[in-house]
Amino acid sequence: MVLQDIYGIINRFIMSLIKQLLFLVIICMFCYCKNENSSKQTDILNNVMRLKETTISKTEFGKLPNNAVVEQYTLTNANGLEMKVITYGGIITSLKVPDKDGNFDDIVLGYDNLQGYLNKNPYFGAIIGRYANRIANGKFTLEGKVYTLATNNGNNHLHGGQKGFDKVLWQAETVKKNNGVGIQLRYDSVSGEEGYPGNLKTEVNYFLDNDNTLTFDFRATTDESTIVNLCQHTYFNLNGGRGNILNHELMLHADSITPINEDLIPTGELMPVTETPFDFTMPKAIGRDINEDHRQLKLGRGYDHNWVIKGERGDMNLVATCYEPFSGRLLEVYTTEPGIQLYTGNFLDGTITGKDQIVYNRNYGFCLETQHFPDSPNQLQFPSTVIKPSEVYSSTTKIRFLTK
Repeated sequence: MVLQDIYGIINRFIMSLIKQLLFLVIICMFCYCKNENSSKQTDILNNVMRLKETTISKTEFGKLPNNAVVEQYTLTNANGLEMKVITYGGIITSLKVPDKDGNFDDIVLGYDNLQGYLNKNPYFGAIIGRYANRIANGKFTLEGKVYTLATNNGNNHLHGGQKGFDKVLWQAETVKKNNGVGIQLRYDSVSGEEGYPGNLKTEVNYFLDNDNTLTFDFRATTDESTIVNLCQHTYFNLNGGRGNILNHELMLHADSITPINEDLIPTGELMPVTETPFDFTMPKAIGRDINEDHRQLKLGRGYDHNWVIKGERGDMNLVATCYEPFSGRLLEVYTTEPGIQLYTGNFLDGTITGKDQIVYNRNYGFCLETQHFPDSPNQLQFPSTVIKPSEVYSSTTKIRFLTK
């Protein structure tokens, strides 16, 4: 009995001590909150509220010249990340994520209204198809037949032609799950559109989850053999579009690029990045080597090249990270694709005024286009972009948003 009494006394003493410590912690937290200014307290309350629910809503964004209505969907996850998508081109018009201090800002380039996207849009935020990137001379041969595509980039076919998937109206449905919200976009491309064979049924899913990851899922089927290479073409600026992106620290999980000729078409070779300005195997500022005296940089007017991703094709590989030191924003890119095109906004020239009246000068945004290689239909040594009626085209890319 004596021993049990001693144990009881010890237990009561420990419990009393724990209660007192918890009370002190609560008092300290209360005092800390009291000393913070009112705006900081509001931020804390807002963050608590954000954890309660995900939301998705729809509004009208404008009308096309044929009077068709373009809808805008606003998706918000449980942490307050907000993405806006329009049915014209599947364009991501806004993406608000927090910085290291919890302040939200829009990190993608674009326009405040539909007319901007109709007038002059260098593919801001759009779905690219049927074929992302360039096809030399607008021609390719498939199963013994030569197909001629629309040429809209000198003699070359670029990003689907005169009216690619970035310029069509997609049908949309909302998706809401326990772990986030999304939108499913569908478009049926008829045989002969922009010169491509086969009726292609395309489905693109955007999903924003509560782990702050944005997923792009692409699927397509055809009724005759054709080529497909889809991607998402968002321009990022992790500092909210304020200034250029040359201070962003980039890492690419790739040992080589597909070098280009004067027409920006791959030569068919693989060029190791070691001891060249194209070496991003360790994080470095995008602007550190961008003006080096290198033929490939001169041809692309900066970085506008396809990197060959390390890892097994079809696996979900970490292929890129990008960190902006001032805001502390960090993104990670994962994909099943074999290539990733880094484009550093080399052709932005100050003639575009985007959202919030920001003038987009050279290098004001960067794209990380996960894809198959440019001109693959004409270069048999590259991974194939051919799909047949019995096959399903499938591609997934994930972008995770973090701070540090």
